[in-house]
Amino acid sequence: MKEFILLSLSDNQGVQKIYFVVFLVFYMLTVTGNLIVFTVTSSQHLNSPMYFFLCHLSFIDICYSSVTAPQMISSFLVENNTISFAGCIGQLFGVHFFGCTEIFILTAMAYDRYVAICRPLHYPALMSRRLCGCMVGVSWVGGFLHSTLQTLPIALLPFCGPNEVAHYFCDVHPLLHLACTDTRAEGLAAVANSGLISLSCFLILVTSYVVILVSLRGQTLEGWHKALSTCRAHVTVVFLFFGPTTFVYIRPSSDLSKDRTVAVFYTLITPMLNPLIYTLRNGEVKGALRKLCRRKVGSRNGKGAENPESPVVLPGAVSKLDTKEKGNLCLIPTMRDKMQRVNLSTVSEFVFVGLSDAPEIRLLLFVLFLLIYLATMAGNITLLVAISTDSHLHSPMYFFLSNLSLLDLLCPTITVPKMLGALLLEHKEISFSGCLFQHFFLIAVVGTEIFLLTVMAYDRYVAVCHPLRYPSIMSTKLCAQLAVGTWATGLLNSLLHTSMVFTLSFCGPNKIQQYYCDIPPVLTLSCSSTHSRELVLLVVAGVLGGGACVVTVVSYIYILLEILARNSPGIWHKAFSTCGSHLTIVCLFYGTTICTYVRPSSTYSLKWDRVVSMLYGMITPLLNPIIYSLRNKEVKCALKRVISQLRRALMRQENLTQSPPSAG
Repeated sequence: MKEFILLSLSDNQGVQKIYFVVFLVFYMLTVTGNLIVFTVTSSQHLNSPMYFFLCHLSFIDICYSSVTAPQMISSFLVENNTISFAGCIGQLFGVHFFGCTEIFILTAMAYDRYVAICRPLHYPALMSRRLCGCMVGVSWVGGFLHSTLQTLPIALLPFCGPNEVAHYFCDVHPLLHLACTDTRAEGLAAVANSGLISLSCFLILVTSYVVILVSLRGQTLEGWHKALSTCRAHVTVVFLFFGPTTFVYIRPSSDLSKDRTVAVFYTLITPMLNPLIYTLRNGEVKGALRKLCRRKVGSRNGKGAENPESPVVLPGAVSKLDTKEKGNLCLIPTMRDKMQRVNLSTVSEFVFVGLSDAPEIRLLLFVLFLLIYLATMAGNITLLVAISTDSHLHSPMYFFLSNLSLLDLLCPTITVPKMLGALLLEHKEISFSGCLFQHFFLIAVVGTEIFLLTVMAYDRYVAVCHPLRYPSIMSTKLCAQLAVGTWATGLLNSLLHTSMVFTLSFCGPNKIQQYYCDIPPVLTLSCSSTHSRELVLLVVAGVLGGGACVVTVVSYIYILLEILARNSPGIWHKAFSTCGSHLTIVCLFYGTTICTYVRPSSTYSLKWDRVVSMLYGMITPLLNPIIYSLRNKEVKCALKRVISQLRRALMRQENLTQSPPSAG
């Protein structure tokens, strides 16, 4: 099955035109309203935990409605609303990912309201930034795991009959009806998964508000009004979202005709109403919105005018300030964009902290790391030459391995030469733009390698579990698409991380506690608040890294189940020889990178993080060609053939040089 046909909400063309206008307006209001709330709640005026959660809720509502609304709106203008199989599975994943994450965020907000009303004196200590960040991170990871458990069984089902989905987007129950096999087990698992999450979260919500009501006994009418005013908006959103989702997912999929109407509420109407509810019924949000509007208007009206109360700082004088003055410069109040640009440009270069101050140790480290770097280059170049020149290694596994060797050439090349220069010449400075580019390329290479190792795990799964269909499944076209996809995703991920880090203001100390530009040590140097950006980076790294890790683990679980099912002699040795090298590299690389990036920068440790970064930045690229050559007979045979070809070529060249010239 290559594509599905999605049903429209109506077959009448006149009604479809009305629906097109109505839902287009709804979608534009949803995106605009949530963008406004997202901007306001992420400002400095609203920095409490409640608005931190509300900021994430608005972002989720934008993503949630964007997964389904554009496809639904376009269906009113086309005759056949088709969607590819991959697009359908992606839409199914997105709906459950953002929907489940919203449920967890609403549950976290209920706990926040409970602490605010029942423990007001302990509220700042209980709802710390670290706890709020952990709750949001768990919400995103929980949504990802739930969506994976819902999507993966559907994606593995065979679809060989009708392809008309009885819904305006791809959802679990409509797709189960199209599978040409018994789906009772999958349907039961989907209902159990959704039911467990929804009911447990709803129980926590109800318990929180019951405790809140009990704690209000004996309070005055004013106390009741003040307490409930902080909860009304949240309770309204909870009922709007939990009601329709519970109706759709926590019941058998017998009647799908009502689901389309109900789904409109929780995919489009509720995300549109959320910003209205939180702004119209919340004085703090309205006040912050007014302040933001006044500030924007004031900055436009005051453009080109001088503020006599603000000290004037000339651009040329900024570099002459010492470190203390530069730190104070960030605190100067100003209303002009020109002054903001001056403040952001105070740091023009960074200084790396050396690995050691003793000259003897620096020389020893220089020799050691130079040998490791040269061995890494030689090993990966040899592996690349062997794979590209030997026809026996022109298979998908070695195609991905050649990409891995290329990445292992690039990863140490980005950081090691600069480190060697610092050890030998004590040249520890790096320009702001040089630090930016080093950070960008390093994160791009590391992210691409994570995704590539995930693709290699899928390749091993197909090789072990579907050996007869391996050539047709892992075709040249698919391998090229997977390789391009890993590189593109790595670049986009790096672009996001780099833009989030290097658009911060740096106006104080400029010593990086690392031998290269990395996220945690650079974030600690910023003189502006990094909490929201750090959280976004943590969520992105957690989702991408966690997703890659889940795919890898699931692939090897299927491989293990296949080996146990066959139970033939020699199958364990054959499977281990096929997967052992990849599994070793996965454990080495995933462990070190996740330890570095999927955690808050507040837990950054100088000595520990240097050791860990050397493991994935230098040691792992050195070990990869060794592991694949020593534990792989095909690679060893190919290397022997390459060496013999080189010997024969050298011998022919020597014979030609030693042969006497012919008489004229």
